Amino acid sequence: MNRRRETVRDGEGRSGSPSPVDLLAIAAHPDDVELTCGGTLARAAKQGHRTGIVDLTAGEMGTRGDRRTREREAAAAAEVLGVSERLNAGLPDAHLHNTDDTRRVVIELLRRLRPRVVILPFPVGRHPDHRIASELGRDACYLAGLARYDAEGEPHRPDKIVYSLAYREDPIKPTFVVDISAEFEAKLQAIHCFASQFDGAKAAGEIHPTSQQLYELIRTQNAHYGSLIRTQYGEPFMTYETVRIDDVVTMGVQSI
Repeated sequence: MNRRRETVRDGEGRSGSPSPVDLLAIAAHPDDVELTCGGTLARAAKQGHRTGIVDLTAGEMGTRGDRRTREREAAAAAEVLGVSERLNAGLPDAHLHNTDDTRRVVIELLRRLRPRVVILPFPVGRHPDHRIASELGRDACYLAGLARYDAEGEPHRPDKIVYSLAYREDPIKPTFVVDISAEFEAKLQAIHCFASQFDGAKAAGEIHPTSQQLYELIRTQNAHYGSLIRTQYGEPFMTYETVRIDDVVTMGVQSI
């Protein structure tokens, strides 16, 4: 427990003690957020929202790179995306579990960052850490709002949870797609920050290899998502709740 708390302190964002954010992405490893929703974070920051990232582990079990290298890469990527706060929860890579202890770690971070909206990984994935990160994040979002829950900080429950659908191979239609055409090059630059992981690679995380280099594959995938909303690049998301439309006459995306 002491080691975990020290790790959280060492990763206290880019401005000392972390301040509340509007939009928070939680993922298992440094670079997961950049791959799945980096453009959305960059767009939100440009719109004036405070954004944040919580990496649950340091990715120390990865075949390429090491802990310190990935820490430097994560900090550089956050700078590119305009992220206000980036924290590392200090949980063990490749041994991520949804337990009372790990929930408490995430709950305390949620209570410190107090996000309105949380982006989580999709609940199904080939990497066990990705699946557990989704389950752990959702449980922590609920429990963080319980006034009597035994964790530091004032109770807080996010208003909305959305799940990134990027690189899914199963036929799940996105609930919505964020237009990241203006932010795509920044997203790609942030991904390039993780040179230890991606230079020369053809696969990563939930991205299966093809004949393309990884960076070109990311461009192709994001172009596909963008085409679904008639834009150049997009990032797809799912919600379990039905999306509310206030003005049906101004709905976007041409049907025919």
